[in-house]
Amino acid sequence: MVMRSFTEIRDLVLQRPRTYRAAIAAAGDPHTLQSVLRAREEGIISPILVGDARLIRENLEKLGETVPERDILDRPDLAEAAAESVAAIREGRADLLVKGRLDTAILLRAVMNKETGLGTGRVMSHVTLFQVPSYHKLLCPVEGGVVPYPNLQQKKAIIENTVEVLHLLGYECPKVGVLACIEKVNPKMPETLDAAELKRMNQAGEITGCIVEGPIPYDCAIDRDIAALKGFESPCAGDCDILVAPNIHTGNIMGKMLSLTAHAPMAGVIAGARCPFALTSRGSSVEEKYWSIVLAAAVAPEEG
Repeated sequence: MVMRSFTEIRDLVLQRPRTYRAAIAAAGDPHTLQSVLRAREEGIISPILVGDARLIRENLEKLGETVPERDILDRPDLAEAAAESVAAIREGRADLLVKGRLDTAILLRAVMNKETGLGTGRVMSHVTLFQVPSYHKLLCPVEGGVVPYPNLQQKKAIIENTVEVLHLLGYECPKVGVLACIEKVNPKMPETLDAAELKRMNQAGEITGCIVEGPIPYDCAIDRDIAALKGFESPCAGDCDILVAPNIHTGNIMGKMLSLTAHAPMAGVIAGARCPFALTSRGSSVEEKYWSIVLAAAVAPEEG
């Protein structure tokens, strides 16, 4: 099974009887609140709003909405809001973590704290899904949010994290394209060497549950006709689910181009932490924040 739209992921979540408790870090801005309240209305989450209580109440009033006072935690300082949200997960008061209006670095600092964070010993990575109008299914470019310059082992972990997320959505064997600007190995281009080695790892059973191709250019990864013209033969040609970028800059730029230029709705979560963690840019739309919450719920345990 593959997913072709975010509504299919939402349908998956709505089939469950469970409502997830979600800790919202820095929840005072209107976009965050609108996305959270939409997910609450659909029975997906029950929110704990952490941040500047005055702003939270003001914006709730403007939206004509309320939440129980016990679920508004006054932490005006952004670092304290991040720490309290993470503590809610560790103490079992919440199931999901949602980024509100604060720098990603502030929240990740709390998440990755070795003593009080949400680490599991695994590499954490950002998994993004895009509903690209011109593509035949959801597209998952990684990694544009956490690991700046991944080495070979980190790229392996990024693939494993992303494949795990797709398995939780019902995929049987995701197709992974490890991107480079050419399809041949060039010793002067380390990206191509890593791509070829990741493909070898997959063929040797060191990376499982997916098909890895690399190096593969972007055009061959998403367009079967172009791949055929270039003589590039692979089960992943024109049919990739996952696109692995060589570094955070490539991944971030690719994601923003899909979102802003191709008008592709996006959802993003952090994988490899103790709980699903909805992560979007501060400039993300209400829709993107909402779909990220839906995605986080979709990959959360069905039972508490």
